[in-house]
Amino acid sequence: MSDYNKGTDRAAVIVQRRGLPHVKAKLAGEAQVTVAFLGGSITEGAGASAADKTSWRALTALYLRDRFGKSRIRSINAGVGGTDSTLGAHRLREHVLSVGNIDLLFVEFSVNDGSDREETIRGMEGIVRQCRRLSPGTDLCFIYTGSERNLTRIRPYPIAVHEEVAEHYGIPSVDFAAGIYRMLQNGEVAWSTLAPDGYHPNDEGHEIYAGFLRGGLNELLSTEADFLMLDHCESLSEEPLMTGNYQYADMLPFELADDIGDYHIRKLPLGSKLMNWRYATEHRYSDHPNASFTFTVEGQSGGLLLLCGPDTGILEYSINGGSFVRVNPFDEWCLNAYRPVSIHFPRLRVRGPISIVVRNTGLKDKRSLGTGMRVLKLLAN
Repeated sequence: MSDYNKGTDRAAVIVQRRGLPHVKAKLAGEAQVTVAFLGGSITEGAGASAADKTSWRALTALYLRDRFGKSRIRSINAGVGGTDSTLGAHRLREHVLSVGNIDLLFVEFSVNDGSDREETIRGMEGIVRQCRRLSPGTDLCFIYTGSERNLTRIRPYPIAVHEEVAEHYGIPSVDFAAGIYRMLQNGEVAWSTLAPDGYHPNDEGHEIYAGFLRGGLNELLSTEADFLMLDHCESLSEEPLMTGNYQYADMLPFELADDIGDYHIRKLPLGSKLMNWRYATEHRYSDHPNASFTFTVEGQSGGLLLLCGPDTGILEYSINGGSFVRVNPFDEWCLNAYRPVSIHFPRLRVRGPISIVVRNTGLKDKRSLGTGMRVLKLLAN
């Protein structure tokens, strides 16, 4: 018996809406199916003893392979710890859609998204509309994982906001948090034994999550309801919930910048600790005061994806010739490791060309060891 079957299935709250018609039709044949998982550290596999074997993501892929054939299921791990749906929308093209045809995309940001309703909608709606525009054959399913703040009787933020987006676009959802809450109320488990830090499930917790999703997929892939219409799911006819959502979000290479001056290609210092990033870490670096670069994007907003750590300094930016605005990205996490940090500049009212100048101030947080600036990517929407 496979590992994913060690426990019995337990019930989560499953909302079918328009279901998973594309992947269901494809699984009825013999073609290969690609399943991608876009989310934060819980999707990546944090807390599991072996992220690619015992996480809910890995156990879900195992279930699909056992059910439909090992050679037919390709699994893409696009989980990145500490990231929310705003960065998820910017990562979608490079970390998911660039790998080829995606048949099913699970989206999990219910723990990392905050209490800002508008920004949460921009991120989740941006992921949906970007997928519908660039990959209309991709089915989506929202996943809601547990944390101390959302194991409640009343549906909490940001799950309630994610459900607004899911309802608007007919996207099915599987609420792990609601399932865990029921188990807690029934005295079946203690949250502290499933997720000792309050967020990241251990192997037992990941196994329960996988059981929830297994039950959801059994429903979603077996239903014959008439409302599961392929042509409707391909449509982007719905008006957006939020103007300025991240449907055109992207990560761009630094090479598109101009006047880069003292920003040179670097790797992280030898012996550095890296967290929340499994992708390439080659970046552009400068610690020279007033070192600057310029880049232009077409859209409503721009930004930066930085590698921040013990030597991170203070930067400033100017949009379309405006005054420089100072940003200090150093925080308590920088003390011990480097990690990706996204800086999003203010959105403009209408889409158009945006010229952005970024400059190193030569200043630093009092806790920082240096004034460095490490740029992984340029961001655009």
